[in-house]
Amino acid sequence: MRLLCMTKMESQLLVAPITALEFVGDHLLAGEGPNLTVYSLRSRCLTSLRVTENVLAGYTIHGIKTSSAEGSDSSVLCVFGSKGLIVLNVGRRDHNISLSKVCQLRELRDWIWDIQWLGGDSPSTAYLGVALGHNSVACYDYRTGQVLKEIHCSEKCILYSAHFVGRTWAELALISGTVFNQLVIWGMSDQTDEEGRVEPRRRINGHDGVIFSIFYEPQRGILASASDDRSLRVWNVGSLANRDPDVQCLLVLYGHQARVWSVRLLPDHIISIGEDSACIVWSYSGDLIHSFKGHKGRGIRAVAVQDHLGLVATGGADSGIRLWQIKEKSSPSSNLLNLNFDSSKNIGVPKAITLADINCLVIMTDLGFIYTYNFSSKQWTLVLEDRTYKSYGLLDVVRLADSTLCAIGNITGSVKIFSLSCGHSCKELKHHEGKVHSLTWVVSSSGLSTDTCSLFSSGPNGVIVLLDVTCVSGNITSVTEKCRFLLPTCRQRWHTSLAFVPEEGFIVCGDRRGSLALFPMKVSGETGGETVKDVSSQSATNHQSSHFSIQEPVHVLFGIHGKLGVTSVACHDGFVYSSGRDGYYRQLKVEGRQLVMLRKLKSCKGMEWIESVSFTPAGDLDLLGFHSTDFVVWSTRTNEKLLCIPCGGGHRSWSYKKEGPTEVFSYIKSGDVFAFHSQPVERVQNVLKEPLHGRELTSVKFAGTIKNSCQEDLDVLITSSEDTTVNIWAFNRNPKHFHCLSTISDHLSSVKTLALARTTRDVEGLSTLLFTAGGRAQIEVYRLLIQVKEVNGSVTCQVVHLASHRLDEHWDRIKNKHRMLKMDPETRYLSITAVDKIPGSVNPDSSSVYLAAACSDGSVRFFVMSESSRKMTLVAESFYHQRCVLKIETFVHTSGNDSRVMLCSAATDGRIAFWDISGTISRADRMLEKENLQDLGPVCFTISAHQCGINSLCIQKTKDGQYLVASGGDDNSICVCWLTLDQMSKEGPRGDVQLLRSVSAHSAHVTGLHILRDDLLASVSVDQRLTLWELGDSGLQHVATRFCHVADVSELDCWTHNKDKEQLCVICGQGLEIVKCKY
Repeated sequence: MRLLCMTKMESQLLVAPITALEFVGDHLLAGEGPNLTVYSLRSRCLTSLRVTENVLAGYTIHGIKTSSAEGSDSSVLCVFGSKGLIVLNVGRRDHNISLSKVCQLRELRDWIWDIQWLGGDSPSTAYLGVALGHNSVACYDYRTGQVLKEIHCSEKCILYSAHFVGRTWAELALISGTVFNQLVIWGMSDQTDEEGRVEPRRRINGHDGVIFSIFYEPQRGILASASDDRSLRVWNVGSLANRDPDVQCLLVLYGHQARVWSVRLLPDHIISIGEDSACIVWSYSGDLIHSFKGHKGRGIRAVAVQDHLGLVATGGADSGIRLWQIKEKSSPSSNLLNLNFDSSKNIGVPKAITLADINCLVIMTDLGFIYTYNFSSKQWTLVLEDRTYKSYGLLDVVRLADSTLCAIGNITGSVKIFSLSCGHSCKELKHHEGKVHSLTWVVSSSGLSTDTCSLFSSGPNGVIVLLDVTCVSGNITSVTEKCRFLLPTCRQRWHTSLAFVPEEGFIVCGDRRGSLALFPMKVSGETGGETVKDVSSQSATNHQSSHFSIQEPVHVLFGIHGKLGVTSVACHDGFVYSSGRDGYYRQLKVEGRQLVMLRKLKSCKGMEWIESVSFTPAGDLDLLGFHSTDFVVWSTRTNEKLLCIPCGGGHRSWSYKKEGPTEVFSYIKSGDVFAFHSQPVERVQNVLKEPLHGRELTSVKFAGTIKNSCQEDLDVLITSSEDTTVNIWAFNRNPKHFHCLSTISDHLSSVKTLALARTTRDVEGLSTLLFTAGGRAQIEVYRLLIQVKEVNGSVTCQVVHLASHRLDEHWDRIKNKHRMLKMDPETRYLSITAVDKIPGSVNPDSSSVYLAAACSDGSVRFFVMSESSRKMTLVAESFYHQRCVLKIETFVHTSGNDSRVMLCSAATDGRIAFWDISGTISRADRMLEKENLQDLGPVCFTISAHQCGINSLCIQKTKDGQYLVASGGDDNSICVCWLTLDQMSKEGPRGDVQLLRSVSAHSAHVTGLHILRDDLLASVSVDQRLTLWELGDSGLQHVATRFCHVADVSELDCWTHNKDKEQLCVICGQGLEIVKCKY
């Protein structure tokens, strides 16, 4: 046996909770695991990561303390965490930054809670005050690594927090947060008792839980504390040298929904962060000023403040870093203006409202008056009066190159078109014999000039008339009827929104019934059949019947948005987006002559009324809608509310426009016209580092490698989490950049496991089938297409939802269910594996993909999925194990001309069962049309591998035709055996098992295994060790081990970097780490 002794294991990427933050000049320092990362805060390069370096080896950074000289280009800082500390020099010159060690990593005997530089303002001092975990303070020489002096407090207890005050040893005082919910203040120069311990100066009581954070503001003599009891308390303590036992509690602040982790005192504000993922800004009068929410999941772990810029940086357990501005925000109500529309002059009450641009508002009254309001001059101007449009009237406005067009419609079927700059010059048409239900301007990109726009009007019986209107210098020169369309039959038969899809030559129309209809854009006049009709001279009283045949839709998605209707349709980057009052927005694509739904997505919690989708110049998708009585603009990129205005709800006429940094929202309430007009302010980009997931990662899969525009390798990874989401990532090894391509959030409960099938790579990119499964017995299937855009070189991920399956829905479809034992709808799928390469001898004509699932209710279930029909069906199951099944794998065994598909399942009893599922596969395709649940069949043989549950399982065929079976269990051991399948029977192949060795490989549960090659195995455990093992005739032999900074490790996946023949291992849990193994 050859021992691999030259193995080198290096961390390539670590994404972990952010546990420390500190501002240094125009840079932000962040602690992520043992890594110190420096980000630039310059406005034009905000997202640039300047440098990252592992400074604490095996320790996690919990604090950063700086000691800066005024006007210097460098800063000296101490980075500490757990029992380690190191002093670094941060050099800043021009736009470059560097980190250099002042001393080596120092290790102390106890946990470090706080650090204080001693010796005044000089950074050349070699001494530190170190607050230790058992309420003692050490005077520490970091250059020599010697403890010069250590003082103990007479309050013998462990600490949950500590805060230093004072810059010399003589004046140094420590405020300790003890396990007894007390604040204890004591000084280093105070007298000691007979045991040599210092008596506390004061003890402060008041909290009902342990104290996690302390901050003292010496100029005011104010102390703030954050506690496990979800409160903040502000105390008037005065000078810390004072021994007066009476301390006044100035404020008790309750605003967090969970434990409060940290607090900071500023001259004008109090900042707190908590486990509820909120960063709250308070006033000293106790008022809540801001509540910043943007982090996912289990809280914010770190906070830093740069008061003169009004910046707060927060780092979360989701691995994200955000910047917030605390000085620029004013409440929406302070910018909300009553435009004082005078309804007392017999001109009517405002009924319809729309914004032509950010400076011009157009309203229509119930007596047929059209007025404009100029936000600069703050003046109302009458544009047009027509009392035939009273009581009922529709209004829509569009901005062209040098004019603004307005269209109004009434109950008799008339439509009037005019320019706002020339209201007396108008065109009035009557294309409908009854009420005009809706009017919509659509700017076409199909070759029309900048002076021409399309107007759609809906009348009775679902007829839509399309007009092309040309306006030059405020004068309408032509109105041309282009086509007529007919909506599908339904009760509320009129359009609500439309969009051109010029690439495909279609128009997508959303109607009041919630349907999407696809119409061809070519009209009969353009195809030579009939002439296009100019109706510019037609009057409302001289209506002529149209010569056009009515176009019917070529495809309809009926009721896709429910009975409340489609609210908007937009086309962007070749995709169609629609929104509705069902609380969902959808991504679709025109393929052939059909609308194909790719994804169904939901907005933020509580936003059940989506009115519109909007795209920023950078291509980010924003949602406009209503959350209860508030108008909300929601960012799907940062998952936060960009704007929230209390307006009374969506049952009113309203309009929103945004141009650059300026945004305007106007609405009608109780007959008055109100407008919110934001003022341009200089904003910083608030997402400095993307979040990973809101909770622990449960699974990670390597999907493949593609080339970006610079011909660099991008590894595509897919992660799932307890937070019910699945993320697709691109990892660039050279700059070590980790970027989220897409997020899937269709699951109702946690996503436990992932599987990939039919992965292909070509010049267009990477394509794969993704199966996701987890709680509530839910499986979702997607087609992923990862491509590099030719235009700008960016990497995109197209997600197409293909099918889904839930046991409760399956149970509802079963006939004669009274004869069966009901399926548990709360079953969890703990492991899934896909079978996509089926031997011809098993099912030669199959194009389906098969999926096996290990279930918490003790069953093994087998599914078939057809991508062409977008259907997934449960075809077989077995309750052989009678206990929770944890892992499942499949492989194909070939013996001569016969091939068999084998399935392996591992349960909590430590046994691995082997099944022959070839017969089940051959019958599965027929069950797509007719569901008929069958038994999976008998077990061929079993292996007793562990004393308890098996958390990891992998199987690989060796060069000599045997199978290497490796498993890791709750008993901390790895079991490896050789499996020979050569005896055929009615139940399937029989196995000859040769156990190599079962070793106690880790000090905790083994949660991940991967066979790198026939003689090399990788394992990972909850003990945070990634270990390589050499396989030989005598069993496993240890090769190398690396400590990983991911807690609660849940899974391991590996792949080979073909260029360098290196193995890359990715580990997930409370974070994610990629380790390169070179041997």
